[in-house]
Amino acid sequence: KAKPEQEVRILTLGLDNAGKTTILKALASEDISHITPTQGFNIKSVQSQGFKLNVWDIGGQRKIRPYWKNYFDNTDVLIYVIDSSDKKRFEETGEELFELLEEEKLSGVPVLIFANKQDLMGASRADEISKGLNLVSIRDRPWQIQGCSALKGEGIQQGLEWVMNSVNKRKK
Repeated sequence: KAKPEQEVRILTLGLDNAGKTTILKALASEDISHITPTQGFNIKSVQSQGFKLNVWDIGGQRKIRPYWKNYFDNTDVLIYVIDSSDKKRFEETGEELFELLEEEKLSGVPVLIFANKQDLMGASRADEISKGLNLVSIRDRPWQIQGCSALKGEGIQQGLEWVMNSVNKRKK
């Protein structure tokens, strides 16, 4: 059993409008009816399975992305959020994800990819996104893609369970 004071640092990244803040607020059981684009970052602490999860949500606008590297230190898990309904940006989001995976400070860090907005008409399923982005080529770390709808709260808990299992494996 984990000690109550055991902290886990989770970094949440993805393109702007992917749903990072909505997922963060859903994890913290907060109201998600009024969310504005993140200018900078949000931090929430969430208790889960005896761990204190410190979740950092960094804005995804193009002008902010160069600053992502300032948040890499001591990251235990990377959550990468993709807007499953925004097919025009799949190439861009894939490039950003694979650049992150090459970062030395994120070496070996487990990555959960949330394929968000599954509730929208025409959204690509998680397995289609996985295939399209060639996620099977990720061999240097544990990874998982989880379909979700942050607005409806679907799939978030399953993703969090995968995160906790990954953390527990790494802490042993």
